[in-house]
Amino acid sequence: MSKPSAGRRLATLIEPGLAASGIDVEDVEVVAAGKRRLVRVLVDKDDGITLDDVALVSQRISEILDDTPEADVILGAAAYVLEVGSPGVDRPLTVPRHWRRATGRLARVVLVDGGELVGRVIDSDDDGVRLAPADSTTMPRALRFDEIKLARVQVEFNRSESSNLLGNDVQPEESP
Repeated sequence: MSKPSAGRRLATLIEPGLAASGIDVEDVEVVAAGKRRLVRVLVDKDDGITLDDVALVSQRISEILDDTPEADVILGAAAYVLEVGSPGVDRPLTVPRHWRRATGRLARVVLVDGGELVGRVIDSDDDGVRLAPADSTTMPRALRFDEIKLARVQVEFNRSESSNLLGNDVQPEESP
């Protein structure tokens, strides 16, 4: 079995310190940068990350990295530079929380069977997602996550704010 990457090992140290704030660690990357290490951390939360969040998260991560002996083992004796940001709109939708956060957004989905679908995310759960196809000629389609090869939110520059959030007059199903 291979040893987890330095980024994955640091993520396991950082995640518990941010979870109470509702912040998810999406990715941690450690890159050699001369005599230093660049620690790049991508974070997100349900209602989006603000600059104030980034500042607080940066401070908290610095405390964890400076005060945790395991971080010294992972990073070595070299100094590090910390860079904290959000994943951005073009990141792949890979886990249920990404789909939940994309509700109401347009997504391009490449299917495992080779097909492709562009639709608005109606809702999702731990097993899959429901999309309202953008062409509005077909009914909403439910997909299991194991049917999806790749999915990304699509940027909409001309979307009318007055348009229905989910498009096609499709509303999320109410919980019982």
